[in-house]
Amino acid sequence: MPINFFKGHPSADILPRKELADAYSKILLETDFLGYENDPKNRGPLQYGTDSGNYEVRKTISDWNNREFNTDLSCPQNMNLTSGASYGAANILTSATSVEITQSAFIVTPTYFLINSSFVDAGFGGRIVPIRETQNEEFDIDIKTLENHLAQADPVPENEEINIIKDAAGRPDRKLYRHVIYMVPTFSNPGGISYTTKTRMAVLELARKYDMLIITDDVYELLDYTEASERIPRMVYLDIKTRPKAKTFGNTVSNATFSKILAPGIRFGWQETATSKLAEQLAITGANKSGGTPGQLSSFVVKSLIDNGTLDTIIKKFIEIYKERAKRLLEVIPKYLPSTTIVSGGDGGYFFWLSIPGEIDLEKVLDKMKERGVIIPAGHNFEVCSSEPPFWKNSVRLSISSLSPEKIEEGIRIWGDELRTLYPHLYQ
Repeated sequence: MPINFFKGHPSADILPRKELADAYSKILLETDFLGYENDPKNRGPLQYGTDSGNYEVRKTISDWNNREFNTDLSCPQNMNLTSGASYGAANILTSATSVEITQSAFIVTPTYFLINSSFVDAGFGGRIVPIRETQNEEFDIDIKTLENHLAQADPVPENEEINIIKDAAGRPDRKLYRHVIYMVPTFSNPGGISYTTKTRMAVLELARKYDMLIITDDVYELLDYTEASERIPRMVYLDIKTRPKAKTFGNTVSNATFSKILAPGIRFGWQETATSKLAEQLAITGANKSGGTPGQLSSFVVKSLIDNGTLDTIIKKFIEIYKERAKRLLEVIPKYLPSTTIVSGGDGGYFFWLSIPGEIDLEKVLDKMKERGVIIPAGHNFEVCSSEPPFWKNSVRLSISSLSPEKIEEGIRIWGDELRTLYPHLYQ
């Protein structure tokens, strides 16, 4: 079996099969199906769901969010249920952007490599602007470049909301944003870093000034290895706390999923917004309104796992396993790789981002490693698709989610062997 550092999913041996089997069995065999027949807010687990998803499920998730983030800002009215973050991103772009009105699409780079397709499908191919992650600077992303692009259009008056359009299908009026930005602000994929509250507020202030929607993939925060007493607040909670009254739709969507903290195959997640108006807008896109919320049965299962505390136990187990793997990777990097190697990541989530300075052909090294059964994805896989020239020529992403500590060390040792053979000067 190859040692594959590209896989961004849990190793099969740690997936909670018994817990999920018990939960599905309980829901299917013990639910009072008839009790849901006349409930306008909730539907049975095998029926089409409501547009936003069952109220009782959204209430359970919002209460759980409030506990995890030590806040009272999460509420079911600001939430709609999805079939995971990938579906969620496409749903947001379909609902809240338009190639006629949305002037700019920004993606923070390095980026989750498959998000490019969602932006291209929404009509932004060739128009996506990369915004670099930065380190050891005032902000965690290149705020200056972002603002320079936004400032090409006039600011929106502080007490005005623009681009509210009548819906041709007779649904409520909806908001289209002049700009949109995508980022993974906590334990970022692939950069491995978490943006400070200062960075988050700077982006939020620009979003309000220039009418930009911020899409945050909030999928890794609970996989925190630091045991910090408080989590960095999600951008949607910052938006709720500081939103001007005139901004009735808000400027943020927290796009979340249970794929990383339960199992990818569950295909269930949620979106959280600063206002109920934007949540409703996201809940009534065409496919969603036709079929009801996706993942209806899965939503019951997740609710059950939250209610009985099983989900918290599963997450705790994941943290213990991933923390051990991350620790091993941090131990073996200085053991086998050049001392000049730059490393980010290790506090949580799945990913590390490594860069090796100097004039080397990293692609050549990685190709040689494939011959020895080690797969490490090069930085070009994580570029924004319109990036010219590429930003990440000498970088790689390492995922620890599907490899044992022993396989992690073996893979890094082989990488070091190839580097030492091809570029011995790196070790002098």
